[in-house]
Amino acid sequence: MTVPPAEPSLDGEERAALAKGIAEFNAGLFFECHDTLEEMWAGVRGPSRDFFQGLIQVSVAYYHLGNGNAAGAESMMRRALKRLEKYPARYGGFDVDAQRAELVRWLERFAAGEGAATEADRPRWTFELFTE
Repeated sequence: MTVPPAEPSLDGEERAALAKGIAEFNAGLFFECHDTLEEMWAGVRGPSRDFFQGLIQVSVAYYHLGNGNAAGAESMMRRALKRLEKYPARYGGFDVDAQRAELVRWLERFAAGEGAATEADRPRWTFELFTE
């Protein structure tokens, strides 16, 4: 049996950056979210490092999708799924299973030739650590 990675341990500055990144993601500011999370991620060590890199890749995937770059979005979604595969259903107050399922749905859409996104497709992240 594989032991799940330890929950992330974030200091106040990292928590503030994560909260900012979540708000940017939820506002559809995927490039800005990528920048914010990448800056935070640079200082993260330990088992949560890949988790945050996976979230960065998710934000880049949606950035590509919003710019009509389905191939770039698909590639980043696959990379994000690979990063997130070792994490449990919930990690760091985040529903990882729901994120993985959403990425798989997009990959199925790409395979069916349906890569265009609509406003209804805009994703949202919810972390138990942060409420709006």
